[in-house]
This record gives sequence, structure tokens and C-alpha cells, in this order.
Amino acid sequence: MTHEAAAELIARSNRLGADPRNTNYAGGNTSAKGVDTDPVTGGDVELLWVKGSGGDLGTLTEKGLAVLRLDRLRALTGVYPGIDREDEMVAAFDYTLHGKGGATPSIDTAMHGLVDAPHVDHLHPDSGIAIATAADGAELTEKIFGGAVVWVPWRRPGFQLGLDIAAIKERHPDAIGTILGGHGITAWGESSEECERNSRWIIDTAAAYIDEHGRPEPFGAPLPGYEPLPEDERRARAAALAPLLRRIVSTDKPQVGHFTDTPVVLDFLTGGEHPRLAALGTSCPDHFLRTKVRPLVLDLPGTASLDEAKRRLLELHEEYRADYRAYYERYASPDSPAMRGADPLVVLVPGVGMFSYGKDAQTARVAGEFYVNAINVMRGSEALSRYQPIDESEKFRIEYWELEEAKLRRMPAPKSHATRVALVTGAASGIGKAIATRLAADGACVVIADLDAEKARAAAAELGTSDVAIGVAADVTKPDDVRAAVDAALLAFGGLDLVVNNAGLSISKPLLETTDADWDVQHDVMAKGSFRMSRAAAAVLIEQGLGGDIVYISSKNSVFAGPDNIAYSAAKADQAHQVRLLAAELGGHGVRVNGVNPDGVVRGSGIFAGGWGAQRAAVYGVPEEELGAFYARRTLLKREVLPEHVANAVSVLTGDALSHTTGLHIPVDAGVAAAFLR
Repeated sequence: MTHEAAAELIARSNRLGADPRNTNYAGGNTSAKGVDTDPVTGGDVELLWVKGSGGDLGTLTEKGLAVLRLDRLRALTGVYPGIDREDEMVAAFDYTLHGKGGATPSIDTAMHGLVDAPHVDHLHPDSGIAIATAADGAELTEKIFGGAVVWVPWRRPGFQLGLDIAAIKERHPDAIGTILGGHGITAWGESSEECERNSRWIIDTAAAYIDEHGRPEPFGAPLPGYEPLPEDERRARAAALAPLLRRIVSTDKPQVGHFTDTPVVLDFLTGGEHPRLAALGTSCPDHFLRTKVRPLVLDLPGTASLDEAKRRLLELHEEYRADYRAYYERYASPDSPAMRGADPLVVLVPGVGMFSYGKDAQTARVAGEFYVNAINVMRGSEALSRYQPIDESEKFRIEYWELEEAKLRRMPAPKSHATRVALVTGAASGIGKAIATRLAADGACVVIADLDAEKARAAAAELGTSDVAIGVAADVTKPDDVRAAVDAALLAFGGLDLVVNNAGLSISKPLLETTDADWDVQHDVMAKGSFRMSRAAAAVLIEQGLGGDIVYISSKNSVFAGPDNIAYSAAKADQAHQVRLLAAELGGHGVRVNGVNPDGVVRGSGIFAGGWGAQRAAVYGVPEEELGAFYARRTLLKREVLPEHVANAVSVLTGDALSHTTGLHIPVDAGVAAAFLR
């Protein structure tokens, strides 16, 4: 049963974390103290419940809490070796845990345990950090809050910061919290309700003061030509830039991207001071750990030509990498972790918006959200004073902190298709849906394209949030739809790595009954539709320079000659030869092109349910409900082929196991001797 104090803490944390004005994703931590029964002695034991390392306040559950014995935690003050050996104290927290201890204690645990208050909140609100990063932040804190909130000069998170805040609380009994220079806020209370009320008061009071006293153009006068492009134009420009940007930010390791053209970003890039402010970088540790110390900013207006923008981005990327390496070498010591990569995680394009990157779609999206937080902080600081983030040397100490390195080592190994973006056509049902499901389970971001937009979105929702999959309408017989589906992948996930040409339909008729329209519709969807999608995808894959995969879901009918099936089988044979042709053409770009040849997949198939099943059952003289079993009986293995079996083949073909394979067709037909490849 959850302790009452812990239950109150979780509820408070969820309320605070649900509002981005209070704190950013996974930012800050909260705690509660209370008395419980020691299962060993049967006596009372005073405990601290505190959000553990890596958790998020908005989604915090009991599993995300670290549980420590307060007497042992406070006893660490007697063995604290000083600032130079701060990191040792995090390891020491393990000796203060109660029972199994719950989640891993974070670096801020000392702050919560040493402050003499039953409830403590440490948050990263934009309004609070705006004061914390202002050049005259100490004076502003006094002016805005009086003695109710006390200024704490910048100190790296750790045991000493906990001691500092505890001392302030003791010296200022009427204070309800602090502004932590360059960092955020801390508040406390005698009850959970009072603590939350104090946190919100600090945040709201700071925001109100900025609104009332701030100057009207904190980012400077608008730059001519830097105003936002019209929405359709800027999103088209974003899609056109995305492949090149994906290439440059993946120089050291592959990254997934996210695009946003929120007004906050566009307004920042319009102001004349945005180059200076962006160069200063972010300040709050949670911000620059996810965005790097500064973004890459294109120094051209949105009206510049696409070719000019691309040339300049390539030049700026080289400069960025050189600057980042110089930054690392300025501050690295022999004990520092190796440089993790010199590519930017945030790219700002005036008139267009912001691209952000990470190891997966959620990380990329959150990096962008953090930079929006940073823009809001800069706005508040510049409105009242002058934005002055912490020193670059301090940023390096945190970015390459051994504790951050240890957090990275605790991350699970990436899945086989991590960082890959897949687009599957005809994916709202049947084989396509099974393929999309498997690729998402393998770690890929998936675009489900289908004729039916509603069904596509529903299928995507079954796989998870929009960080996992999105659904789009796409008729592969329409070039504009094909282009739009590819653009959707570029804007949602920053790029494209893997396309599965699965969209199809079938009409089973004898030759003399097959009309020109029957022939045309099947070839337009499967042969020409696959060609259109492959052409659009190849343009992206080539510009990205990261290789990639194109997979055709063909059929055993591409090599097997059966009756009453001329149009369908000829279209499938066309697809099969496209595999060979494109494998030969795209291999020089590192793009693999392979195919899968299933036998009749009856269960879950939109094609079979749409009349094809009845037609084929009539050809073979069996009841339609027995068609799957009929197909199974005629195979060597006597097994029915299901959508999941085709998805398994796609997973293997596009994974590392067959990294040197292209131009291959894999039969997934349970063994049809007449369809053996030769």
C-alpha cells in the first residue's frame, strides 16, 4: 500500500508536471518526508520519498520514487569530503536507501533531504529561469519577491547546493523558496498543498512581473526578410531541407528529427538579436544537456534560394563541428569522457522554424521543447535585463559529468531498427499493418500510408503516440499524394530510411474477361504506384547519404503461372523486376532493394476480403472460408501464411543481419515448388 506522503507527492508532481509553465519534460524533482514502520525493528523510521533520476513529474508513479532513510542521508554531512569530490556523494546515497530503495536517486537528492521542510519542490519554470539567468538576477529577486524568496548564486547541482539551500532555509525562516542562479527554483512547505501553492506563487509572480515590466521587443527590432514564410511555403521548405539536415546532424551517429514552426520559434528568429542570443546558448542544465550548448543557426532569410540555403548550411555545419571540438578541447581533462559527437541537436532556420534531433522521436521532440523553453527564458531575461547564462566552463562540467555518463550507460541497448524512419503503403490493414507493427516493435518510427486516412490514423494510434507512428492518406496512383506522404515522414521524424511498397489490389478474371480498365488499375496501383513511391523515396535517401532500404511486397505469382490471373500476376512480375533494376541503380548510394514473395495471405487481408478471396475460391473450387487451409495444403510445409510471417521477412531484410544483401526476393509461401526462384 502506498504511504500517504508518497501518494500526496505523486499527485502533486503530476499536477505540476502537467503544465509546461511549471517545468519541462523530465525536469526538476519533488519530495516528501514521512514516518513509516521499519520492518526489521518494528519501530518508526523517518523516510524521504523523492523523484528518482531520469523520471518525469507529469507521469511520475510510485516506481519512479527513490526511498531513503532520512537519518542516514543527513548523516552524510559528517563525511562530505567537499566540492572537489561531489560525485562520491551520489554513490553514497545507495547506503541510505530503505529496503530496495526504488528508483535510482538523482544528484538533487541532497537538496530534498537536507532542507528542513516536510515537502520540497525543485522546478525549472521559464519565468523562474528568466530571473535566474538575468545579469542582475539577485537584485530582481529582491525586487520581485521581497524576503519571501532568496537568491542563490550559481552552483552545480550536488551535495553542496543542498547544504546551501538548507542553510538559507534556516537563516530565513519566513522564506518560502529560492531562485537558483542559472538554474531554476526551489520551494518548500509544511504540507503538500502549501508546497505546491508556494511553487506556483513563485512561478506566477515572476511571470506577472515580466509581463508588467518587460520591454515590448525583447528580441530586438524585426529583421527585414526574416519574417515567417506563409504556412504552406515554410512547410514545403522544411521538407526540402530535411534530408540535407538529417545528413549533417548524423555525421557522427544517426539521429531522428522533429520539425516545429510554432510562433514562439518564428518570433525569436524574426528578432534582430536572435544571432547574439542563440550564440550565448542555453543555461539551465536540463536545457543544454538535451540541446547542446548552442544551436546551429542559418544566417540567411527565409526568402533565400533553396540552393543557397543548402550551401550555407553545409558551411555552417563544418564551422559548428570545429567550434564544438575546440570547446571540448578547451575544457576537457584527462579524466573527461570522450567527446560524444560534434553535430548540432537543434537547427534554426529563419522564416521556416526549428529542427531538433535525438536518438528517437521522443528525444528529438523533447529537445525542441527544451529549446522553446530556452527561448521563453531569453525573452523574460531580455525583457527585464540582459540574458547572462552560466559560464561555458560550467556547461562543459555538466555536459561531460561522469554522473551523466553513468546515466547513459544505464540506458537499454537500442533495438534493431532504432533511429530508422519507415514508410509503409497500404498499411492500415493486413500485411501492411503487420509490417508497420513489426517495424515499430523493432524500434523504427513508422508512417502508415493508406487510402483511408481515418483507418491509417487509427492503425498508427494502436502502435503508440505520434513519437512512434503517424497515419497519412496516400493514393499511390496520385503523384501529389506520394510526395505528401514522404514529406509527412520528413516533417514528423526528420528523414526517411525505409520504404515498403505494399499497397495493392487484385481482380481475378480469365484473359477474355479482363478489361483494359482491370489491367490499368492493377498496374497503376502496384507497378506504377511502387515506381512512384520508390522514386520519391530514393531522392530523399540519396540526399541524406545514409543508405536505406526499399522493399517490394510482390507475390509468388510474380514467378508462378496460375490461371485466371493475367493482370495481377503481370503487375507483380513488374514489381519483381523493379527490385532487380533498382538494386543495380541505387547500390552505389548504399540503398538496398529487396522483395518478399508471399503466397495467398487470407487472414486479415483487405484484398481477400474485398472480393479477391471469393474469386480465387471459385477458381479452385473450394468454399471461401476454407481458402486459407486450401493454400496451406498445397505447400511443402502444409502451413498457412499469415501477415506476421511477411512482416518477419521485412524485418530481417531491413536489419543488420542481411546488411550485404540486395536484389533478393524472399519467398514467404510455406514452400510452393512451382514458385522456387531459379
